[in-house]
Amino acid sequence: MGKARGTLGIFGQPDPRVVYSVATSEPLVALTIDDGPDPETTQRILDVLAANDARATFFLITSRVEQHPEVVDAILAAGHELANHHHRDVPSIDLSHEEFVADLERSDTILQRWTRPRWFRPGSGWYDDAMIDVLQEHGYRVALGSIYPLDGQLPSPGFAAWFIRSRVEPGAVIILHDRSARGSRTARALEWALPDLRRRGYRVVSLSTLVTAGDEAPGTEGEQ
Repeated sequence: MGKARGTLGIFGQPDPRVVYSVATSEPLVALTIDDGPDPETTQRILDVLAANDARATFFLITSRVEQHPEVVDAILAAGHELANHHHRDVPSIDLSHEEFVADLERSDTILQRWTRPRWFRPGSGWYDDAMIDVLQEHGYRVALGSIYPLDGQLPSPGFAAWFIRSRVEPGAVIILHDRSARGSRTARALEWALPDLRRRGYRVVSLSTLVTAGDEAPGTEGEQ
């Protein structure tokens, strides 16, 4: 059972079972936001998205969902998509098989109070073959991304906005983060990046919307 670092496919070829980006001729990009919900910063992000007619997929930590269910209500009310990012904020690869299954099933049960989530993003971007097998058995597909401005490591919303604007292309999947200082930086980065994307003709959508619009749908890049 080999471990793989999936983030952006930097270390070797992208895994064909994982969605990194989507082949499309349409000017669409998916925005994905990890680690919420947060009672303060998530709403700031939602306000920026609304002001720019943008949609996103929120990969939620469900221990935080239990603490702030009203924020999840607000995400859905604004027309965004919910996805699974574990119950605890831990690297997926550090969990035993039994721990991974238990965490997944707990987080899935919590999210199903609102919706049937389709997407899962491994904690810290690490996964192995056994994880993907378990996720497929539970009806999930794995999503990473193609534009990651290292916003968790580099505390600069200006850099994140520049990185997004300079790397954007049709079918890209953007990864940003919510919660506390990182959520504040994401709101600021989006304030700078989203108007520029709109001027250039891009529409920012949820991950499911992007995949559905793919040129090869239902078989898009990163899909089986």
